Amino acid sequence: MEFILISGLSGAGKSQVASIMEDIGYFVVDNMPAPLIPRFAELCMAGQAEYDRVAIVSDIRGGQTFDGLFSALNGLTEMGCAYQILFVEAGPEVIIKRYKETRRLHPLAKNGRSLDEAVHREKTILEPVRSRAEFVIDTTALSTAKLRGEILRLFGNGGPERAMSVSVISFGFKYGIPIEADLVFDARFLPNPFYIAELRHQTGLDAPVYDFVFGYQQTRDFMTHLENLIAFLLPQFVEEGKAALVIAVGCTGGQHRSVAITRALADFIRQKGYDATENHRDMTRAR
Repeated sequence: MEFILISGLSGAGKSQVASIMEDIGYFVVDNMPAPLIPRFAELCMAGQAEYDRVAIVSDIRGGQTFDGLFSALNGLTEMGCAYQILFVEAGPEVIIKRYKETRRLHPLAKNGRSLDEAVHREKTILEPVRSRAEFVIDTTALSTAKLRGEILRLFGNGGPERAMSVSVISFGFKYGIPIEADLVFDARFLPNPFYIAELRHQTGLDAPVYDFVFGYQQTRDFMTHLENLIAFLLPQFVEEGKAALVIAVGCTGGQHRSVAITRALADFIRQKGYDATENHRDMTRAR
């Protein structure tokens, strides 16, 4: 079981880190009381595969000393549950700026203590946690996309290709472009099987239609250019931190040409190592 403790300075981005960890398959619990951590780990170790990757956020909200947290971590060691600490920090001036922009109250900004004093006091209190951390991420100059890339580098499972899911959708332009599409390609210039009587009531998933569509040189040339473009774009989207990409391929009715192209494109993307699914939105509409 992978057990990650996320800690760090308030306003440094722990919530974003937790969300990213959840996106890549971790079961995330925010602000769990330290005495419950060993018991929770015990339940996870005895549970099913969905608890094989766990991340817990523990920070200053749980108290101004970390004796209880360290005791809980020692308990994990005694149980044979290996863990790692990820510490998230940022420069004091950046944290102060973030709090002023969001108008949130710092957990230690009480009893007349200024925001600047609270930020520096928290840094001092959390130093014992930081010193025990296997990983330290400074978000001072990190965009959300770069932060995601760093988390994927440290904790991603199966390489960068597994960081983004790809959905390829076929559709008919006469029914409208899918609103969720990031990229849209038009296949209406290709020869149309609709005008072949024996193919009209089949779909692009049927071998006769598929072979008809790819029997033309312009289809094969189109696929070459499309595959080259997609092969270039996919790693760029991953680098930018995109978690899901939707590619839509359309023809007039969404029954023949777009379906065949979608099937071929999804197969190509899977061959590149990405998690790709295909969906034929309009293929089964009344014809």
